Amino acid sequence: MNKIVTQKDFWDKEVDNFDSIYSHEKSRVSNFLDKIFRWDMYVRYKYTLENSQPIAGKTFLDVGCGSGRYSLELARRDARKVIGLDVSKNMIEICKKGAAEEGLSDRTLFVQTDLLEYDLEHKVDICIGIGLFDYIKHPLAVLGKMREAATGKVIGSFPRAWTWRVPPRMLRLAIKGCPVYFYTKSKVDELLNQAGFKGYELAKIGQLYCVTAFPD
Repeated sequence: MNKIVTQKDFWDKEVDNFDSIYSHEKSRVSNFLDKIFRWDMYVRYKYTLENSQPIAGKTFLDVGCGSGRYSLELARRDARKVIGLDVSKNMIEICKKGAAEEGLSDRTLFVQTDLLEYDLEHKVDICIGIGLFDYIKHPLAVLGKMREAATGKVIGSFPRAWTWRVPPRMLRLAIKGCPVYFYTKSKVDELLNQAGFKGYELAKIGQLYCVTAFPD
């Protein structure tokens, strides 16, 4: 099966489970376990927003926007325009609904598509890809298009290889038919250099690498 179709089907089914990590609409035990085992996802969120400052007046492209947690927060903080892309129809519907409910539709645009198939009319100030490269077998082309799309920064995250989380996560997602990929620091360095970034900052946050890269 085409990898994009596989990802679309998986995320269409997982939309509620995924969003509950951020909404905390789950049992006390599950929320407690998230705080213990997924704390780096919350730090990653803070990292992205801090490295996007100043947000007001800027334009953003959120690749793999999921349920819109990052896109909508950027719009709340007065971003001029936020474009969110995701292959999942259900994710995009949640994003649009959230934007409409909060009166943010005029500053957001959500499109069901893959970045490599999307024709961006104008460059943006910042492009983000959080929780994106976990699910991309060949990430170089995506990184290259993200670099071309941004005038200021590209902010992304990569799940670290050789951590305790790798085996159970690979097994859990394999059962659901969703491949997942992990990265060493040297692999992240190689990808960023091959994609043509002029410089970058890399932070190790728990089981993740978070990167702020500069196109020029």
